[in-house]
Amino acid sequence: MRHDLISLQLFQLVAQIGSIAGAATRQNMVASAVSKRISDLEAQIGTPLLYRKPRGVEVTVAGQRLLAHVQSLSGLMEQIDVDMKRYADGRQGTIRVAANSSATTQFLPEDLAEFVTANPELRIELAELTSAVILDAVRNGRCDIGIYSGLTDAVGVESFLYRRDTLVVVTHATHRLREADSVSLRDLLDEDFVALDNTTSIQSYVRAAAGRLGAELKVRVTVQSFDGVRRMVQAKLGIAILPYGAVEPYMHDGDLKMVQLAEPWAKRDLLIAVRKLEALPRHAQLLLENLIGTWS
Repeated sequence: MRHDLISLQLFQLVAQIGSIAGAATRQNMVASAVSKRISDLEAQIGTPLLYRKPRGVEVTVAGQRLLAHVQSLSGLMEQIDVDMKRYADGRQGTIRVAANSSATTQFLPEDLAEFVTANPELRIELAELTSAVILDAVRNGRCDIGIYSGLTDAVGVESFLYRRDTLVVVTHATHRLREADSVSLRDLLDEDFVALDNTTSIQSYVRAAAGRLGAELKVRVTVQSFDGVRRMVQAKLGIAILPYGAVEPYMHDGDLKMVQLAEPWAKRDLLIAVRKLEALPRHAQLLLENLIGTWS
């Protein structure tokens, strides 16, 4: 049996006021329309809900039982409104974030920790992906917010500056370049490299830069993570190019040295992509505002 919510609410109001005319006045309706609604409800249920008297109404036993259900339903509807408002206000929900290794390693841990502390009812699903995959995920709605390298061409998204990082050369502490103030990519073409996967923005850009010099990097080992690169450099398997923030915290070990990379593309932007700002859920907008604010 399907019940009309408006008729149930009108019945509740009539029962509370004790008058069809009074309920009609409260709802800016004519009394006959309210009376018809109640009559239709009684016909649907199959039993009288009100005793109609010369001056007002009295609720029947069946009506009292229905009234208890309607009051419970009203409380549930109010709770629905409260719960949904929390999502509409951005206080509750899940935010899907995709970020490249540079952002995940250097900046996001502290930024997200601050955000979730201030918004304890929000949940963040974080995926670490390459920049090209991140942009595809944003365009296709698989994530709300994507953080990618500014070295990657982006179309079909709206982008905002998140942070800036610097690429550096990482060597073993005994390497011949350890005392150099800075080096260019041309200075490194004869070196063995420990490299990230070619799908990463860093590696593809460095490879392309070498190509513009008419050369090809001598990649000795390819690994999937910054941690893997550092460990291979520590094992003297080659040098590497990594973001400053992925190397600096590990300098105290004494096995690594950092050398400035004297290339204009060594300083790069990390950008935040969304498919469409105006269509972004409110809770995702809150995170976007927070991430942009950490830089500005």
